[in-house]
Parts: sequence; structure tokens; C-alpha cells
Amino acid sequence: MSDTPLLLTLIVPQELEEAVADTLLAHPELTTGFSSTSAEGHGSSIQLVEAAELVCGHVHRKRLDTVCSDRAKADAILALLRQAFAGANLYYWIVPVLAHGRLA
Repeated sequence: MSDTPLLLTLIVPQELEEAVADTLLAHPELTTGFSSTSAEGHGSSIQLVEAAELVCGHVHRKRLDTVCSDRAKADAILALLRQAFAGANLYYWIVPVLAHGRLA
């Protein structure tokens, strides 16, 4: 496994945002923090259920982004979430991080 830092992005149903965040916060050995933003899901694979979703044509989601120090930690987070939130319709992607840090 490479030790290249990776950005793990999670797309989470709004009602699960706090539970997923609590799960991540309970495992500081896997991630030191994350950012969350609102997102809207569009596309043919999105299941619109609520009346408001049917009218506006998208679903409201939360996006959580965390930089993982390596692939093993990103995979460990995904395994943890698969177990804790089986069938919860979480979506993710992983991309390499060219650089990251704090501006002083």
C-alpha cells in the first residue's frame, strides 16, 4: 500500500450525517478531522422518494471530506462504515492529494 495521502469523500444521507461524523470522531487513529458541506444528488441512480425530492429532482445529502495519510486508513474507514451503516446508501470516492497543510 502506498503512503501517499488520499482524500476520502463520503456522500451521506442527511439523516445519517451526525452518526457518521460521530463514528469518524470515535476513531482518531484513522482520521484527525474532516469537513462537511451540503450536497445535492442528481442522476439516474438517485432514488427520489420524498415529495419535495420529486418536485425539485434531487436529494439532499451531506458531503464529508477527510485526508487520510495512506490507503490502509481510507480502507479501514470504509470497512468501519460498511459494518456500522450496512444498506444505508453511502457513496464514496478516493483521490490522491498532491499537497495539503495549514497556511500560517
